Amino acid sequence: MTLQAIQHGAFADVALDKTLQQVALTAPDKRLFTELVYGTVRRQRTLDALIDQLGKKKSYQQHPNLRLILHLGLYQLRYLSQIPVSAAVNTTVDLAKRNGFANLSGVVNGLLRQYVRLREELATKSSIAIAAHSCDPLVLPVEPVDRLGVLYSYPNWMIEVWLKQFGEVETEQLCQWMNKSPSIDLRVNQRLASIDEVESAFKQAQVQTTRISFLPHALRLECHSGPIQDLPGFQLGWWVVQDGSAQLVTYLLEPQPGEVIIDACAAPGGKTTHIADFMHDQGLVWACDKTPSRLRKLEQNRDRLQLQSIRIQTGDSRAFTHFQNRADRVLLDAPCSGLGTLHRHADARWRQTPDRVVELAQLQTELLNQAATWVKPNGVLVYATCTLHPAENEHQIDRFLSTHPNWKLMPPAPNSAASQFATSEGWCKVLPHQHQMDGFFMARLEQRA
Repeated sequence: MTLQAIQHGAFADVALDKTLQQVALTAPDKRLFTELVYGTVRRQRTLDALIDQLGKKKSYQQHPNLRLILHLGLYQLRYLSQIPVSAAVNTTVDLAKRNGFANLSGVVNGLLRQYVRLREELATKSSIAIAAHSCDPLVLPVEPVDRLGVLYSYPNWMIEVWLKQFGEVETEQLCQWMNKSPSIDLRVNQRLASIDEVESAFKQAQVQTTRISFLPHALRLECHSGPIQDLPGFQLGWWVVQDGSAQLVTYLLEPQPGEVIIDACAAPGGKTTHIADFMHDQGLVWACDKTPSRLRKLEQNRDRLQLQSIRIQTGDSRAFTHFQNRADRVLLDAPCSGLGTLHRHADARWRQTPDRVVELAQLQTELLNQAATWVKPNGVLVYATCTLHPAENEHQIDRFLSTHPNWKLMPPAPNSAASQFATSEGWCKVLPHQHQMDGFFMARLEQRA
């Protein structure tokens, strides 16, 4: 089972892709299968709470695979309104039988029907239309951390981090947003096509898109399914997949034609190729990364987009002393906990830990200190992450400035696409529940001569 592989450490997207390559499914069945896998992984804390409340906790702990099967059944009943109750119950019972739990199929049937019965009783008692989770038999803790963690399925430590930053109301909004299916944004390669041309080609292919008002070369796909490579213009290099938040980073960096730019953690290349395109492919862009397989993806994107100015540098950027004082601008899109992109990675909320954040913060500090040595006098260094953790963002910049007195934090130019995300402190923040994009943090640093 795909869920078993994930439970034993496989990444959700890798396990899902492997399964889909091995079985023949129709397009609607692929969409449902994907929804069930990602959904049950994402919502596992809520589903576990339901199982523990409705069933005998000890018996399900002894049979973790049975618990996964119950996750599938309860997920359909709780979150997928398009599947009839009888179909959700019967297929789950059948799944239990086919996976060695025939003697417990009655228990599975009873627990699922108990859930349905209690939910219907609560709904009947209500005189108004209420949200789906409000008529569930799930008893929620009163304390905000546990309540939000159980209701929206996050580890407590993440909830605590967000509560300190945003307060309870906004944290709940953020939790809700991160449980939505992700959108797909594209960035038009302005050297090869205009946004009008790409938009027209998609319209002819009956693929609906919308523009992102503050990004002149961005399109958002609406309700698309199927291989992204089959969309018009992909093979011609007309566009690349890149979230709107990630596109903002290059606008903050503001690379100019003829400059030397270093991208310290470049793969798989979305920002690297944006930098080259932004410079009209005139200048030199060094793309650094220590993972050869990810650099191969960057090379593929570079070649497909027909960019000539990008050079590859394989290795750990912390060890690159040969770049000292060579760059007009440096981008450090640092490895991070990814708390701004949890909607894209169903299992990320369970993989990250507070200890891992500490490790990442140390790595970020080392990378930032080294990248700063690459910048020429009066040059620019942009630090960016896709996380919402102060230890990786604000604290990182504050610490850097306190130990590098010849550097200063600079807000984006007033006419920059990034300017509307500038904070009073001087850095830029994209908040998913407010801006409908991946969560991002960006800071533009300038070195005094």
